Amino acid sequence: MLAPLLAAVTVLVLSFTYHKLRYIRFQQYAHFPQLPSSLLLGHLKAFGEFMKANKPDAHPDMAMVAMSQALGRPPLMFVDMRPINDPLVVVGDPEIADQLTKASKVFPTSPPKSSRSLERLSYVLGPTSIFSQHSEEWRLLRRRFNPGFAPQYLVTFVPDILDKGLIFLARLDSLSKTEETFSLMNLTTRLTFDIIGKVVMETDLDAQDYDRSKKGELVDLFETLLDSYNGERHNLPWWLTIQRVRRRAALSNRITSLLRVIVRRKHAELHEKGKDNTNARSVLSLALQDITSLTSSIMDETCDQLRTFLFAGHDTTSILLSWVFYELSRTPHALRAVHAELNNLLGSDTSPSAVRTRLLEQEDLLQQMHYVSAVVKETLRLHPPGGTARVIPPGSGFTVRMPSGEQQCLDGLLVYNCQSIIHTDPKAFGDTADNFVPERWLADDSSDIPAGAWRPFERGVRSCPGQELVNIEARVIIALAVRRYNFIKAGMGEVTLDESGRPSLDEKTGQYKVTEKLYAARQVTAKPVDGMMMRVRLSS
Repeated sequence: MLAPLLAAVTVLVLSFTYHKLRYIRFQQYAHFPQLPSSLLLGHLKAFGEFMKANKPDAHPDMAMVAMSQALGRPPLMFVDMRPINDPLVVVGDPEIADQLTKASKVFPTSPPKSSRSLERLSYVLGPTSIFSQHSEEWRLLRRRFNPGFAPQYLVTFVPDILDKGLIFLARLDSLSKTEETFSLMNLTTRLTFDIIGKVVMETDLDAQDYDRSKKGELVDLFETLLDSYNGERHNLPWWLTIQRVRRRAALSNRITSLLRVIVRRKHAELHEKGKDNTNARSVLSLALQDITSLTSSIMDETCDQLRTFLFAGHDTTSILLSWVFYELSRTPHALRAVHAELNNLLGSDTSPSAVRTRLLEQEDLLQQMHYVSAVVKETLRLHPPGGTARVIPPGSGFTVRMPSGEQQCLDGLLVYNCQSIIHTDPKAFGDTADNFVPERWLADDSSDIPAGAWRPFERGVRSCPGQELVNIEARVIIALAVRRYNFIKAGMGEVTLDESGRPSLDEKTGQYKVTEKLYAARQVTAKPVDGMMMRVRLSS
């Protein structure tokens, strides 16, 4: 009697499960463009196949680009990553991306960021990072820490950026004598750590001291912590990576303890000088100006923002500089244009001291570097450090307007602005969408490009507050280094030579041909897979 009943119940449960799964996989989001789905795996199998067809260790965005192209580049693409991740909609249209990041009645500070993606970085950023906050909590943090990123304060750090840049050049001078192969990413990372430490905390981090015993402990801890994320291709739950999580927690706690010392010292200095202190200029000093008492919550909140700015402030610029020197090394017409502009603005003396003197004598020279700025902008277009993922809670009633005019509801979905898709959209960038063409950003050529088609710092109310700092840093370092050195790629991405031993030029793109295309891997953010291995020579 019991056996037939159990059998009937089992059949009913299996039937219900099967029909529920079929609905979830094939009907629930059938109105979105998507690749063929698997009943058991959704799009996980297809995603894996696109990863393998590209490069197994490449950044996942590369697979997303290929999937989007396979579907004809739709404005929205559904990717079913369940049960590993939430159901995902990938945005490939600049206007829809703008709708996602702007303030609305439903979300006054734009939709909340994905907690799952940020949880993975909680040991780097801290639990109260401005990256992970939203609504009023985010607004208060932005108001408190934003003043330090105002242009009038950032330009006062140009002498410091130059000084840190001279240390960078000294290291390149040394490497030019031996012509040994080195990681440019390693050098630019230490350079930008040095700079961001000065801008955010007015503290010398000694990041460019290659004697490990002399290098600042804070930098060493950050490097070790960030290295622990290399090679991670999936956001695995913590209980599958217990040893790694414990190691990260220990490193994170030590970083916090060092930052607490800096915060207390800076607060004491400000208190001694009084509220009318006009010398405060760092992000930390300006954020502490109105703080009379360092409560535990203020201390924790402040340390978490420092961690966030130290990470974001060094990471984007170090990646950018590595790709800038690489792209210029294989694009002769762009390199000549950069040289011509800098010769015109700074004079023919390319010595570090001469460049430093000129930049300090005339403050507006950085703003006159139009072609250099176009190079920076084009590099960020082709090599963005990472997009933004937002969660639309069920029942929010959040819709976006499609290019066709229809409204599309995104409730219950993880929505990802994929910069690698948006930045290479032929509708915005034409037949040269995949090519390095700085000229597209010069005044006469850029008016037809939709504003939302370029978003390396994202857009809307939550755009990156440090983008002006990145632009200042990049222009200063390029001005110091680009005429002094010839950068020669080694290994992946190196230039192909013709029979006479000269670089082989691709007439269509205006770039030298390469033996193998260099690509980005996921190392917290999107970084050159090989660390940008280079050799360097002094220019003749």
